[in-house]
Amino acid sequence: MNIREEQKEKRRNEILNAGMDLFIRKGYYATKVSDIADQVGMSVGLLFHYFASKEKLYEELISLGISGPMSIMAHTEKEPLAFFEDITRQIFHYIKAEPFTAKMFILMSRAFYNEATPDCVKEMLASFNIYKPTSELILKGQKGGTIRSGDPYALSIAFWSAVRGIAEEIALNPNSPCPNSDWIIDIIRR
Repeated sequence: MNIREEQKEKRRNEILNAGMDLFIRKGYYATKVSDIADQVGMSVGLLFHYFASKEKLYEELISLGISGPMSIMAHTEKEPLAFFEDITRQIFHYIKAEPFTAKMFILMSRAFYNEATPDCVKEMLASFNIYKPTSELILKGQKGGTIRSGDPYALSIAFWSAVRGIAEEIALNPNSPCPNSDWIIDIIRR
């Protein structure tokens, strides 16, 4: 990547960060393109060079919010409990090191429940179900004897709800201590 491409990528990421902050604080409907442009110090016209519309920017953020967790859950050959230990440590590292990651949990929650969410984003969210691949992995761990018994889908909900709650706490209060990832693993550990 040459310098020009790096600068363009940097500006694009600044727009994504500004959009994230504003969509969280004001909601999708109340956030104006001019608010985002002001926050990154560029003209609205230049912002449209990076994203064709507010909706496209929002779509990009939600797409990132979906692809992150789904890529984590993509085919793994690890023993399920070891897999959950690794991903929980990684997620907790990123929510502390990169505010964008912690804020993404808030944005995703709000996108699910906000009536102003654009229809194209609602369709994206309707097909997003992190609990299904997680519960399949939990079932595999139950068969292997490393994960506690119980409804795998309910355990998946418990696991992700705990992770989301911690991420949202860290996003809202960055100086809060991050819980030990093993505490979350204990939810599913046998």
